[in-house]
Formats: sequence, structure tokens, C-alpha cells
Amino acid sequence: MRPAGARLDPPSLVQLAAEAIRQQILSGELQPGARLIEERLTEQLGISRPPLREALRLLQTEGLIDVQPRRGATVTRLSDQDVFEILTLRSALERLAVELGVPVTRPERLERCRDALAHMEECASREDRANLVKAGYAFHSAIVSLAGHRRLEQFYQSLQRQLLICMAMNLYAREHYYEDLAKHVRRHRDLLEVIEAGDPKAVLDELAKHGEQSFTQHLTKGRRPRPD
Repeated sequence: MRPAGARLDPPSLVQLAAEAIRQQILSGELQPGARLIEERLTEQLGISRPPLREALRLLQTEGLIDVQPRRGATVTRLSDQDVFEILTLRSALERLAVELGVPVTRPERLERCRDALAHMEECASREDRANLVKAGYAFHSAIVSLAGHRRLEQFYQSLQRQLLICMAMNLYAREHYYEDLAKHVRRHRDLLEVIEAGDPKAVLDELAKHGEQSFTQHLTKGRRPRPD
């Protein structure tokens, strides 16, 4: 905890540039495979090349972009198999958390889910897609925390960077095919209400139709995601 009265350092130019590009990626404004052209970004962000390149290196360590010699930087593109593996692993971890943690015996764990959902609703109302993706990850991470299983939570957190990319792709696909942001958040509220009711089987059933399965089928079979 920071001592009272301690000075908070302002974010650096590198951090600000990295966050601006990160927001464009998670909002879907920059799609997987899109080239990040330095001349365009320096003009757009109003910075010189050295801090931009540092920002790109930071995003590379986060797994959001790929940098290749002589080819420059591009937004990370996941293969169909990548997405299938990430989302099926996520589903398995969340189902295990539900089996271990529902019905919920520690009210503060549910509060974490409610807080994340409230943040999702705020982001959706502002049409802030990038932060909606982050809040969505926080919501699902809170579901995993219901189990009170430290190693399970750590394993789930190790997937965060890959999951953020998948969730950004998922939100973009859903919104463009059949689901607005309000409906997207409402599905998460429905899931939370089933969790609060305390029936693990009902929660597992709700998770199964929550949405990632249809998105996975869209990517691996070349079909549009269909409504749940």
C-alpha cells in the first residue's frame, strides 16, 4: 500500500502511447494482422519515433503485437487452432471453478463479480469497447476466484494476454453479426444471476451456452457466430 501523501508519478510518454495503441487493439479498431506504420502512429499520437518504438516493445512483451525484422510491427494474429486451444482451456478452468466454488459461501467473492459487471455496464453505456473487454476479463476472472483455489487463479491469470485478444475478437464478431453492447453485458448479468442462485449444474449449463462455443465454431469452421 502506498504511504499517505506519497507522490504519484505521472505516466510516461511511452506508457501513454502504449495505452493508446492497446485501446485501439482491444476495441477492434486495429484488427489482428493490421500493420502498425510508424509514420502514421507518430503523427496520430504526436510523439517521436524513440518513445513509439519503446511503446511497441512494451506491447510486444504483452503479446498484443508481433515485431518482425524488416517487416515491422503487426497486431497479433491468432490461428484458428490458437483460438480453439485458448477458449477450450478457458472453458475447462471456469467449469472447474464453478464445480469447486458454487454455491458461493464467501459473499465477498460474489462482490468481485458484481463490481466487474457494474464496470462492464458503465463501459457499454459509453461504448468504450476496449475497457469493456478488460472488464469482461475481470468478470470471468472473478468467476474463477469463486473457487478459492490459488493455483487455479494463477493459471487463469497466465492466459490473460491471450484471452484479451480472443475476447476483443469475440466482441467485435458478436457486435457486427447479431449482438449490441447492451445485450453482450446482459448475457453476463444472466450468468451472474444463475451463479447467485447457487445451483452448480445450472451455472455449468449457462456457461455452456454463454457464447464462446459459438465464437469458436465461427473461427474453426468458417461460419458466423450464431445467437445462443
